[in-house]
Amino acid sequence: MNFLPIYRIIVCMAFIWASCFSGVNAQHQQDLVQLVNPLMGTMSDFSLSNGNTYPAIATPWGMNFWTPQTGKNGDGWTYNYTAKTIRGIKQTHQPSPWINDYGAFSLMPVTGVPVFDQEKRASWFSHKAEVARPDYYSVYLADHDVQAEVTPTTRGAQFRFHYPEAVDNYLIVDAFDGGAYIEYLPEENRIIGYAKNNHGGVPENFKNYFVIQLTGEVDFVKAWKGDQLTEQSALEGNHVGALIKFKENGHRQQVKVASSFISYEQALLNLQREIGNDSFEQTQTKAHAQWQKELSRIVVSGGTIEEQKTFYSTLYRLLLFPRKFYEFDQNEQMVHYSPYNGEILPGYMFTDNGFWDTFRAVFPFFTLMYREMDAQIMEGLVNTYNESGWLPEWASPGHRDCMIGSNSAVLITDAYVKGIRGYDIETLFDAIIKNTKGHGPVKSVGRFGAEFYNTLGYVPYDVDVKENTARTLEYAYADFCIAVLADSLGKARKIRQRFQQRSQNYHNVFDPETKWMRGKNKNGTFQSPFNPLKWGDAFTEGNSLHYTWSVFHDIEGLMKLMGGEDAFVAKLDEVFEMPPHYDASYYGFPIHEIREMQIVNMGNYAHGNQPIQHMLYLYNYAAKPWESQQKVREVMRKLYQPTPDGYCGDEDNGQTSAWYVFSAMGFYPVCPGTTQYVIGSPLFDKVTLQLENGNTFEVEAKDNAPNHPFIQKARLNGQRYDHTFIEHSDILKGGKLEFQMSDQPNYERGTNIKNRPFSMSRDVLQ
Repeated sequence: MNFLPIYRIIVCMAFIWASCFSGVNAQHQQDLVQLVNPLMGTMSDFSLSNGNTYPAIATPWGMNFWTPQTGKNGDGWTYNYTAKTIRGIKQTHQPSPWINDYGAFSLMPVTGVPVFDQEKRASWFSHKAEVARPDYYSVYLADHDVQAEVTPTTRGAQFRFHYPEAVDNYLIVDAFDGGAYIEYLPEENRIIGYAKNNHGGVPENFKNYFVIQLTGEVDFVKAWKGDQLTEQSALEGNHVGALIKFKENGHRQQVKVASSFISYEQALLNLQREIGNDSFEQTQTKAHAQWQKELSRIVVSGGTIEEQKTFYSTLYRLLLFPRKFYEFDQNEQMVHYSPYNGEILPGYMFTDNGFWDTFRAVFPFFTLMYREMDAQIMEGLVNTYNESGWLPEWASPGHRDCMIGSNSAVLITDAYVKGIRGYDIETLFDAIIKNTKGHGPVKSVGRFGAEFYNTLGYVPYDVDVKENTARTLEYAYADFCIAVLADSLGKARKIRQRFQQRSQNYHNVFDPETKWMRGKNKNGTFQSPFNPLKWGDAFTEGNSLHYTWSVFHDIEGLMKLMGGEDAFVAKLDEVFEMPPHYDASYYGFPIHEIREMQIVNMGNYAHGNQPIQHMLYLYNYAAKPWESQQKVREVMRKLYQPTPDGYCGDEDNGQTSAWYVFSAMGFYPVCPGTTQYVIGSPLFDKVTLQLENGNTFEVEAKDNAPNHPFIQKARLNGQRYDHTFIEHSDILKGGKLEFQMSDQPNYERGTNIKNRPFSMSRDVLQ
């Protein structure tokens, strides 16, 4: 008997099996950190935002980030891709250039002449000699012939400076202006200091304490104040720093840094815990492992390499904020400096977040992928309320007067209805109710104009409450969320009914003549003249065409006001089909959001700002899901790239990134506070979610291609699936959602009313 053919078959099968196994291993072992470009969005300025980001060298949700600094001290545009010089590598806490920074200080190596002035010490650099990754940054500072490297921990970092031999080697520590202290401790070979710089939102005793551990031998340390170099080694003043001269030239100097908002002792404790005796490489390995762990929670396959880079670059941005603002004392007890009352208190605290942006997709992402941390954030909100008497709406690090709404109600409700527990929900409910009665220490906290909204059912146009119609729409949606939460908590029926009724207040600012949302005067007449293309005024960073769709909870009701499905779709189409005309008279000039809309050639659709980002998915509510599928795919393709100009507007604490991450997976949370995600068009052939509960959920798109955005049919766990939404609970259970993609729409699938996403007018709470 001839066994050779059988042997060959066995060998071939073994080779095929090994190849498949190797491929699976390779996929799971792929270094996803290498796909992230922290420079995405950094080609931005005041007049035009391509992201308004900076390269955040950090660990996920780190208390401190580090970034190369091209802008002047205090400039919100701390790093611009088009800049030619670097002034230092800065510890930053900046969530947005518009909010700016706090507690910042920087390190800068210089050689030859001991200059410390930020202009004189600045060095030319090139992106050709720059490496930027989440866990590591390196740049060649040409004027000083120094290669500078940094790798982060949660509350600190390690630096490495490669100095030349031929000239004297120095290191500059700059504690910025706004109040600072610097001191050299020779016995410990350590610099300590604090930086008080901020742009608001801090108590009187606010300080960011830092510890800088030098490892190289020091010749001398001289403190400087303003523009004067002194012979002292300790100074306090508005703007102070240190000039360190190393004893020997040409060495690779390693510097370890950590900071604390509590004390020098806590900063040193953070340094010892997070870095200790680790080498630079060990710290980098740990930072890399943290990012690899988080990025690997979602594995994509298919698409182009550029699309994969875009996906992981946006996922990286999504995992930066809100910032951990808590530390661990010598007894390993969690404590935080309160940015609200200045006390050192136990428990969680998170900050640097604007809920007006992030309630839309960032926090829904956490409820799906980071449920444990979302519960911790809720605990932090309880602490914020107890320490300040109010829920935050824009915190950096304390209450800031920025944007509108009472959107804390949205993310609290969204967490609770999706089953996240482990925090004092009763206190949060009381805080939400307090929000509805007035505004807090700044206008963005609570509800500015609540006295009018609560009596008239809208905030009038003519009572000196700016952005009044936008406020009305956001308050009405928050009222819906309050009704849902009240129902979930078993509150008195009259409470739920009151807020459910108030959630219909969007009717009060809908103009039946123009079919757009419109400012309304106190006497009940609509504002006149009315131009739906006018930015600002009655709206927030947008116009009526953008804000009319902010009825997240009742698209069916909005559709009826517009005259039915056909009229609703015609209004949606109008936004895309008209030229990008605008009225900038309220601002006096075209603000950057206007320019970002104008230049992308998508009509009046302004994806670069948050109010309209959910609009693409609304065709699902009007029996035309294929329109959503085509437009969602177009926006992903056209408006996102892993490049310095890769966003189409402000990235905003992960929100614009979260839109992409969700949309690329194939669904999006149009209405947080409900348990549904609305289906769009999956970008990749396959997306695998590793859920915290141990389950795996897969989204598979068969026959996917750039020209195949349309869903022909779908199956959920092997069963036919005609809904244009998917339930949160179905994802958490694990399983597979399969799509059959095509270059042709399916005009039947998902059009039945029972297959459409939630709308309050149709799916009324009982």
